[in-house]
Amino acid sequence: MAYKFIDNYRERGARKRLVEILEKKGIEDEKVLKAIGKVQRHYFFDETFWNQAYKDIAFPIGEGQTISQPYTVAYQTQLLHIQKGDKVLEIGTGCGYQCCILLELGAKVYTIERQEKLYERTIQVLPYMGYKPEFFLGDGSVGIAKHAPYDKIIVTAGAPTVPETLLKQLNIGGILVIPVGDEQSQKMVTVLKTAENDYERHVLDTFRFVPLVGDRAW
Repeated sequence: MAYKFIDNYRERGARKRLVEILEKKGIEDEKVLKAIGKVQRHYFFDETFWNQAYKDIAFPIGEGQTISQPYTVAYQTQLLHIQKGDKVLEIGTGCGYQCCILLELGAKVYTIERQEKLYERTIQVLPYMGYKPEFFLGDGSVGIAKHAPYDKIIVTAGAPTVPETLLKQLNIGGILVIPVGDEQSQKMVTVLKTAENDYERHVLDTFRFVPLVGDRAW
């Protein structure tokens, strides 16, 4: 794979246009838009496919996974209401693009990936870009209990239900964002933990994610 680690006026201009597209689609959080405008999405693409990097589309990254559509990344991130210093668990590192957006917002990110080849690639690329989350290889559907509780949890794959184990790893006042449905489409769900065993749930728009695979998922 030939990856391109050059960022010049062409790439910066493409990111600016992408931000404008996301604004028109309803993304309002200025901090999220600023992060989208800064992270070099083309770094996650083989150079052959650079012209796809700043389109508002998902794109295959191997191992049956995709780099999420920028709108989807911005949408989920906006729902998290990230504050600087938030401790965030990301389920499904993938190529690391969503992780970089969270880090740009000042979060402390713990990110877990099930696919070993993606994991090995991402632990090389993100530090090269200057991003240093806590990386883990394993079953994201069960979370990472040893580092819990988390202020925010984001799941970047579609689940049949909200895994109870992830709810237990949230701080009181914490937010979980997860797509829930079948393998064809999911509704974005936000869960606010209001007390130790009390939750407030909201069901939002329809999306299509790759399936969340694991002990507490498919």
